[in-house]
Amino acid sequence: MLPGIGVFGTGDIVRALVPFLRAKGFRVEAVWGRTLEAAENVATELNIPFHTNKVDDVLLRKDVDLVFIICQPDLHAQIAVKALGIGKHVLCDRPAGLCQLEVLKMVHAAQYYPSLISVISHGLRFLPAFVHMKRQIEAGYVGVVNVCDVRVHCGSMIGNQFDWMCSHLMGGGILTMVGSHIIDIVSFVTGQRANRVHGMMRTFTKSTEKINGIRWIDSDDFCSFQMILDGGSCVTATLNSHMAGGFTQEVVVCGSRGRLVVRGANLYGQNHTAEKEEQLHEGPDDVAHLTNKNNSARINSLLPQPYLQGLFRLVGALKEAFATGDGEHGWLKEPVSSAATFEDGQYVQAVIDAIKLSSASRQWEQVTVASDENELNPLMTRLNLPNINMSSLDALSQAPTNRPPPQRKVTSTESHLPWSFATKH
Repeated sequence: MLPGIGVFGTGDIVRALVPFLRAKGFRVEAVWGRTLEAAENVATELNIPFHTNKVDDVLLRKDVDLVFIICQPDLHAQIAVKALGIGKHVLCDRPAGLCQLEVLKMVHAAQYYPSLISVISHGLRFLPAFVHMKRQIEAGYVGVVNVCDVRVHCGSMIGNQFDWMCSHLMGGGILTMVGSHIIDIVSFVTGQRANRVHGMMRTFTKSTEKINGIRWIDSDDFCSFQMILDGGSCVTATLNSHMAGGFTQEVVVCGSRGRLVVRGANLYGQNHTAEKEEQLHEGPDDVAHLTNKNNSARINSLLPQPYLQGLFRLVGALKEAFATGDGEHGWLKEPVSSAATFEDGQYVQAVIDAIKLSSASRQWEQVTVASDENELNPLMTRLNLPNINMSSLDALSQAPTNRPPPQRKVTSTESHLPWSFATKH
């Protein structure tokens, strides 16, 4: 019997996720919202029997055994740790937290309760194009991996009102929302992890027609970063959320014998002896009918079709794990063996933290995956984050309330410097 689902979150992605769950036979028993009104609206729209704005009201329900944490990142760690502590399986949205210290607490909780499923929703791992890319790399199609180049162009992630997506203090920005997927999938297909990074983050859109009051947007809408992997490969990535009305994603892996490319949900390849590129896999469009037309525009930016397809298959893997669950813990590990663990989430967060530091220092930064909270004290000081134990409402109140100062006029002596246009975060 499939477990009952409790969903934390009321955003557009939840409206796309619930049909996924029901299509696979899961029962969505409860929904949590930041406010009771938001929870009630989603419960009514999606026909969910119970709604609340209290975390414990969902976690303590006997008909909820698996929780989907699809709310703002500053709440992920506290909900995930508490859920595991009372015996609930957890799927947590990306990024896993605001910083590595938060995710480390999640890792420790997952290690303490190994009989429970604890995964991060990096659905690209389940997208057939990337599954085939990983297999081709392991089979030697490209030879030794030398270079990986990633380019993502999408529309704005900012909605019609100020929310957590507008604030970097609460986890908003294209680096956390899209870059987290890219960092993870590069590691997944190559089998390598970053040990040094260099990055630049910018916020070009500080206000919109709907968001122009006392608060202004400070989450990044453009990011470019480089990674040196532990196997010697080099990675470049460009994330741009200024492509209105469209989404394109290209992941290229070049090696000593050839190259592989995932464009959208399709895989292409060409070895050095071939005259032209060949299509190795064509991705099906099997989730379009589940997307709500009323919010499809923003969903296409927050979770575009390749990500939706990957998420759908991750849900399918969870179903298989529980439906055939005659193992030691009532579920089988094999169907979800390729899912991103909390340890994977910590690695991704460590890279994100290092990119943020690099953008501020304008230097290469080391990626440090800590095993103890004391190791992270110097990093936390450099990140200059607020107290991560405060409520998200308090964190939001610390967001800048003044308009950004006018740009200082650049003198002729410094106009040639490549970092003269970089914004320090």
